[in-house]
Amino acid sequence: MSRPVPAPRVITVVGPTAAGKSDLGVFLAQRLDGEVVNADSMQLYRGMDIGTAKLTLPERDGVPHHLLDVWDVTRTASVAEYQRLARAEIDRLLSQGRTPILVGGSGLYVKGAIDALEFPGTDPEVRARLEQELEERGPGALHERLAAADPDAGRAILPSNGRRIVRALEVIEITGKPFTANLPGEEPVYDALQIGVDVERPELDARIALRVDRMWEAGLVDEVRTLEAQGLREGLTASRALGYQQVLAALAGECTEDEARAETVRATKRFARRQDSWFRRDPRVVWLGGGEMDREELPDRALTLVERAVTL
Repeated sequence: MSRPVPAPRVITVVGPTAAGKSDLGVFLAQRLDGEVVNADSMQLYRGMDIGTAKLTLPERDGVPHHLLDVWDVTRTASVAEYQRLARAEIDRLLSQGRTPILVGGSGLYVKGAIDALEFPGTDPEVRARLEQELEERGPGALHERLAAADPDAGRAILPSNGRRIVRALEVIEITGKPFTANLPGEEPVYDALQIGVDVERPELDARIALRVDRMWEAGLVDEVRTLEAQGLREGLTASRALGYQQVLAALAGECTEDEARAETVRATKRFARRQDSWFRRDPRVVWLGGGEMDREELPDRALTLVERAVTL
């Protein structure tokens, strides 16, 4: 077996869903004496396996994976909590001489882990008032207010995402600053090499459609039924996960199962575009081709990139 090559202190593998990040993360961990730290917000949830494309134990190929199956589906996701957990894992691995490899497509989670980012607190009274207003007036009205107060946040947050709109307005009221002023810049906490996996849009769309079909064949509907009994519908974050939200709608009789599957494909394609846009804004991400023509060469190209970064 070849000896591990020297590596930067932290490596991230990022990009849109279905690009091939997970397999590349396993390869790099094996070659760099590393371990994988999950940076997919939905893979933190216990039992959400099929719909999040969580690697099975055989697929992990002996590489330790951390921050999988951490939260119950009833728990609301928290980037601040993830930051605390991820940095603890990173620091532990570094202290053991291991290479932490963050793998995932949740952009804010990756940034929260490796960049200087402070999270404003919360004010229960402000939050309650905004949530009541959301319930009475709907997300559209609150989004208009957000867009007026912070145009950048208005562009970044979908008008239908009531939870994020409420949080943005809460931060503006608490801090007196635009919500985007609290988002991470590019001040690193760790020496990190960021690798982006790039797949051309038509091929990525085809991969997404195939992945959703395989999820259905693997039993996604039964997985959602099981999680529904554990409180999935009450989980503000988990219930909105791609695939899970659509299956819940089908189980409630709001659409057919075929319609749920088709909507999952459409929603995942839209999500992949937003992921790509997020990571493209960070000039530190070095992109490598992950399409069919480049797939076999991707691992070695990534390894060469790591070696070059160490040399520099």
